[in-house]
Amino acid sequence: MEYTTLGSTGMQVSRICLGCMSFGSSDWREWVLEDEASKEIIDRAIDLGINFFDTANMYSRGESERILGEALEGRRDEAVVATKGFFRMREDDPNSGGLSRKAIEQELAASRERLGMDTIDLYQPHRWDYDTPVETTLRALDDAVRRGHVRYIGASSMWAHQFAESLRTSDRLGIERFQTMQNHYNLVYREEEREMLPLCQKEDVGVVPWSPMARGYLTRPHEEIDATARGETEEYLYEHPYREGGGREINERVAEVAADRGATMAQIALAWLLHKDWVDAPIVGTTSVEHLEQAVEALEIDLSESELAYLEEPYEPVPVSGHA
Repeated sequence: MEYTTLGSTGMQVSRICLGCMSFGSSDWREWVLEDEASKEIIDRAIDLGINFFDTANMYSRGESERILGEALEGRRDEAVVATKGFFRMREDDPNSGGLSRKAIEQELAASRERLGMDTIDLYQPHRWDYDTPVETTLRALDDAVRRGHVRYIGASSMWAHQFAESLRTSDRLGIERFQTMQNHYNLVYREEEREMLPLCQKEDVGVVPWSPMARGYLTRPHEEIDATARGETEEYLYEHPYREGGGREINERVAEVAADRGATMAQIALAWLLHKDWVDAPIVGTTSVEHLEQAVEALEIDLSESELAYLEEPYEPVPVSGHA
């Protein structure tokens, strides 16, 4: 396993972050793994040297956090655990979502309890809250750090101007600033290269992209995507413009390079991300030990400049996606 410093936090994290959205309850999503299968993957990740885990309170309505916390029992100090809050947790409670002080304090407390952690390493607003002033949100997050409930704070998908406003607000108030950006970024969605990623690089913000495999679109030939269990049941699988802007040709080129390399398409897609200087640790979600092991093997793939250019060349601008 390779390790890197996460932004300017000083924390050393594995270059692969294990995403835990697929752990929890199949009642939430049909393709989600239950306890035993989830913990098997987490255990194998630790064996492989992965020490960075990302979850969220909304994943299986808290079950993902509970499973991760139980799987890490007795070895939490060696792990870097990130979780998120924003989406409403209870339909009958409007204050169980958003980024008000009340929502942050009560949902952070619930996440800490489910994870079995006094202090969460990285706490991230899952999306931008248009109903709460950013200063209110940042002060609440700063208080969480000062209480010892959180070590660092990070952000997830938003507009670059919103992220810049957040950083400037923290600097003006002399409070904790966002140390990481968890954004939407992969070979068939590169709109973040225009503003967000240069901003993160300038501000020494750690980048942990979500959906590095484009929700499976970069893991198999275009015509086979719908045949997967997730493809047959996941209504959100098609909300992003992966098939637009040269996406199909990129998919074909990933398959071609994978065949030439004797690798999987997923490994090539992940290797491409790992070659980007502004990326610290892509968030890899999986439902099998085999795919996890293959993801770690992608660290050994050294793509040439010509291969990188060949994979990138068909890309065309697509609508911004993932902020809402």
